[in-house]
Amino acid sequence: MATLTKPHWYSLTAHRRWEDIVSMILGVIVLLSPLFISVSDNNWVMVSAGLTGVLIVALGALETVQLQRWEEGLEIVCGLWLAAAPFVLGYGGMERNLHVVIGLLVAALGVIELWQDRNRKLEG
Repeated sequence: MATLTKPHWYSLTAHRRWEDIVSMILGVIVLLSPLFISVSDNNWVMVSAGLTGVLIVALGALETVQLQRWEEGLEIVCGLWLAAAPFVLGYGGMERNLHVVIGLLVAALGVIELWQDRNRKLEG
C-alpha cells in the first residue's frame, strides 16, 4: 500500500515558507547595512542598498501570501544587482563583501524557488 509522505523541510522539490523568510531576513540585513558598516560617502550606495533591501523584503512577503513566478524573477534580478552594485557604484570593504555574498544568496534562493515551482499551475 502506497502512502503519501510530506517532504522534509530541507527538500528542494517543494517551495518552502522558510525560503521566503530567509529572503526577508537577508533583505533587512541589506537595508540596514549602510547604517552600520558604510565605508563610502556615496549616497547612491545608501539608495541602492535601501531600495534593494526593501524590494527583497517585499518580494519575500508577497511570496508568503501568494506564489507568482514574477516574484522569483525579480528576486533573482535584485540579488544579481546587489552582487554587481559594489563594482558598478565603486565601493569596497566589508560592505562590498556583504552585498556580494547576500546578493548571490538571494539570487540562488530565487533560482531554487523558481525551479521548485516549475510544475505548479501559477498565474504569471
